[in-house]
Amino acid sequence: MEIKVVTVIGANGTMGYNASAIFASFGNAKVYMVSRDIQKSRNAIDKAVRAVKSDSIRKNLIPCDYSSLPECVENSDLIFESVSEDLKTKSNIIKEIGLYATDNAIIATGTSGLSINEISKVIVESKRKNFYGIHFFNPPYSMTLIELIPSKYAKKTEELRIYLETVLLRTVIVCKDSPAFVANRVGFQFLNMALQYAEKYKEDGGIDYIDSIFGGYTGRAMTPCATVDFVGLDVHKAIVENLFQNMNDYEKNSFELPKFVEKLISEGRLGRKTFCGLFKTEIAENGVKTRLVYDVKTGKYLPAKQYSFPFADEMNNCIRNGDYEEAFTVLNRDQSKEALICKDFLKTYIDYSIFVAKEVCSDMHMADDAMAMGFNWCPPLALSNVLNKTTYSTKYDYRRFFKAVR
Repeated sequence: MEIKVVTVIGANGTMGYNASAIFASFGNAKVYMVSRDIQKSRNAIDKAVRAVKSDSIRKNLIPCDYSSLPECVENSDLIFESVSEDLKTKSNIIKEIGLYATDNAIIATGTSGLSINEISKVIVESKRKNFYGIHFFNPPYSMTLIELIPSKYAKKTEELRIYLETVLLRTVIVCKDSPAFVANRVGFQFLNMALQYAEKYKEDGGIDYIDSIFGGYTGRAMTPCATVDFVGLDVHKAIVENLFQNMNDYEKNSFELPKFVEKLISEGRLGRKTFCGLFKTEIAENGVKTRLVYDVKTGKYLPAKQYSFPFADEMNNCIRNGDYEEAFTVLNRDQSKEALICKDFLKTYIDYSIFVAKEVCSDMHMADDAMAMGFNWCPPLALSNVLNKTTYSTKYDYRRFFKAVR
């Protein structure tokens, strides 16, 4: 498959300019970057250049607004839609793309979990054979996963997969059209379960108490509640509500959004992007910064606390000394409340990852690609080998995902 010209719609958004950068750099494609306002597209070009740290791609990036959309689409081999995560909004854009795309052009949505088959209905039947979900992960320069989701009409899946793997150098997993696909379904199950536990254990400290249990010794670079704050509470809500409403597996209840999160969203406290959410930072007149955390019990912000647990301290010491297996021996033998919570989460993560990968990809090994290259979390099969003493085959060395926390 040869992709020389690409149109990215919604190019001023985070994923829009990041995807543009990938097509322009790795794919050496000419990319029409389309936004509502052409100045936003010009600004997006600067962001795309910074995303891949290469000014040489600037010549491949062409700023456009919606008045140029028909011409851009007509001349493109691939059209990538990256507008807001809303079925009606995406369907309207895809319908317009379908009017101008050639019969051979790939039409793709960047949805993180909406139904590909449902969106495909808005374009004429003859063009549905080229319709796909192409789900990048943020930031795509370092998170190389792409979930490729063919519509039920698709005819070029293998060709497109090869292009994404060999030209764009992505880690590709082909998924069935299932809510949130693999990585987000598994990842947001873990994240929402952490929020539920923050509510459940509000008497023990809530948000920062739960986050303190999941340090770098559990195989993730960022703690779960801090991750939700980074992603945005509104984005988190959209993903877990889609899952809660549209699938019915054994973890369904873990996608129910806690009421305190609903309250924060209703008050416009959406996380890091609004400088206030699960956490916020106060700056005193003398410039001293204080990190505050939302207290689920009182509804107020209190100074964030780093809890100390003996099992975690011992695991950190083992990891500092390079003795990873002993770190998990420590975790397995510890029966404290916090260690039991930690083990419960990690074992749920392993089991659910395998279950989802088998259901959506028919191959449990895809769970490792999904979580390692989409979330930068220790992949579940590799984690199971050290935590549960299993012998799954995996291409990942679990040790690179673990770090000691001071």
